[in-house]
Amino acid sequence: MNDLRFYLIIGAQGLAAIALFAFVWVWPGPWDAQRLLGSSLLVIGLLLVFIARFQLGRSFSVTPQALELVTHGLYSKIRNPIYIFGTIAIAGLCLILQKPAMWLFLLAIVAMQTVRARREARVLEAKFGDDYRSYRSRTWF
Repeated sequence: MNDLRFYLIIGAQGLAAIALFAFVWVWPGPWDAQRLLGSSLLVIGLLLVFIARFQLGRSFSVTPQALELVTHGLYSKIRNPIYIFGTIAIAGLCLILQKPAMWLFLLAIVAMQTVRARREARVLEAKFGDDYRSYRSRTWF
């Protein structure tokens, strides 16, 4: 049953991405350099979020939990690739929509992700100790 849940979540995320791309496609306005750059950032950011999410596998959780110390793939260089690439995707969306208030939303997201990353780090360090500290010393954010 866990396998089914995992693939349902991945599928739901894929459908959400398709809906987002459809929304962006019909958003009014010219396809100028800003919108093209934003679209590129959105696509690249979401693709890397999906890769990171897949690499995280069953260790993904909404609340900070220390199920497994994932150190392969994107996680071998970045401790929180979902946050980093999600931020890139949202920055792309800000460029596409060209609504100044969206940049405030992005700042709020970054602040929340920073707090969340610190909480997750405490949980992981409590469970994995020196292994986590070593991992943290050789990775970014």
